[in-house]
Order: sequence, then structure tokens, then C-alpha cells
Amino acid sequence: MPFAQLKDARIHYELSGTENADALVFSNSLGETLAMWDAQSASLKAQFRVLRYDTRGHGKSSATPGPYTIDQLSHDVLALLDTLHLDRVHFCGLSMGGMTGMWLALHAPQRLRKLILCNTAAKIGTAENWNARIETVRKTGMKAISSAVIERWLSPRFRAASPQIVSETLRILESADPEGYAANCAAVRDFDARETVASIKVPTLVIAGTYDPATTPEDGRYLANKIQGARYVELEAAHLSNIEQPERFNAELRAFLLS
Repeated sequence: MPFAQLKDARIHYELSGTENADALVFSNSLGETLAMWDAQSASLKAQFRVLRYDTRGHGKSSATPGPYTIDQLSHDVLALLDTLHLDRVHFCGLSMGGMTGMWLALHAPQRLRKLILCNTAAKIGTAENWNARIETVRKTGMKAISSAVIERWLSPRFRAASPQIVSETLRILESADPEGYAANCAAVRDFDARETVASIKVPTLVIAGTYDPATTPEDGRYLANKIQGARYVELEAAHLSNIEQPERFNAELRAFLLS
């Protein structure tokens, strides 16, 4: 079980795939772990060197005192890349992970080859809603919000057809450290790239979910329209489009990265 010891945190990661191929980094959503990318790793590791990691406060990575910022989480990525001697990478982030991708493209574009922004937005939610969620998980734990979150993450049709996947996704969410989760909520709450996202020059693919109530297709089209030359793809899915539509998701990633 590999860990990278950063300045103030240990980051759990998995590096697999083809040794000399371009590196492809996957960044998890709020409340999930590197396991959310299982289908992508299995499909793409024959063509890429796949790096997955648990964002600070998630999974087996350190849950250091919060609140966190996207700037902080992005510096974790840069430190992890330095530790693993990875100079330039493709970066794929979903939701909160997409915010990390935006920050990297804006502040460290020299480290990126291509960028995939999945089910994310330049600004997600309101401070009022995030503060209420932070208060709830701190007072009563993750189970207080888990059912409502899963309903937003996965469409009703998928939940009915894939109960085992839903159960495992729920288990990971409910096992999250409440303080780590709350600290990451603050990072999402405080990130706003609406005025800066147009400055991204890294080749970008934006993936949205037709049924995503958290980061809507409108949010995805906003990013694609603001980022010069960005490609937009919409999948028949809710928020976790990579889990709900893995084959289409993987095909879109592969076509974009190899083009």
C-alpha cells in the first residue's frame, strides 16, 4: 500500500499501467476514494501509466486539520508528482477533483498535457448549503447525509439496476472521516473560477451528466464555452458519470487523450 509523505500529510496512491507511457492522473470526488476510478484504471492502464490517489482527508490519506482549500489540495498533487518523478501528466478530475484540475491548469499549466473536467463547475453550490452540510456531518456523522448524496450521485434507473455498486459507493461515503469530509466541503465552498477559467489554455475535455443535479449540463457547457477549444460531451448519467456509464466514459477519455 504505497504512500507519499508530503510536508504535512501522507497521501495514499496507486500507480499502475505501462511504465514508459504518458501518465494519467485521476482525482476523486468529495466523499469518495481512488476506488471510484476502478473501471477507468482497468480499461486505460494498457495505454497509460495510471496514477490514482486519495485526496487529503479521504480514504487512507491523512485527514489533517481543516478547513482545506483547492489551492492546498492542488499543491498536494504537485508534491505527489514530484515525489514520483512525473513531470507532465494528463489530469482527470470529477467534481471536487475537477476543481483541482482547473487550479492546476491555471497555476501550473506546464505540468499538464491534457485536462478532463468531469461533472464539475467553476462554482458549486452556495456557502449556506455547504455550511449546513459541514455542521451536519460534524454533529451527527456521515450517515446523516449519505442517502441524499447517493440520490444525487446516481440516477434512479442506475440505482435500481446496480444495487451492488450503489451499496459499495454508499459504504465508502459513510466510512469517510467526518472532519476530513467537512474540511473538503470548505475547499469546494470557497472555490470560484468563474472569472478566471477562460484563461485555461490546456487542451480540455468537459464531461457532464444529463441527469446531474449537482453540477448540471449547463455548468459543463459554461466551462466548455469559456475554455478556448474545449470539447463537450454529455453522458446519460447523474453525478458519478464514470461509474454510471463506464464504457462510454472510458471511450471518450481514450479518444480525447489519443487524438
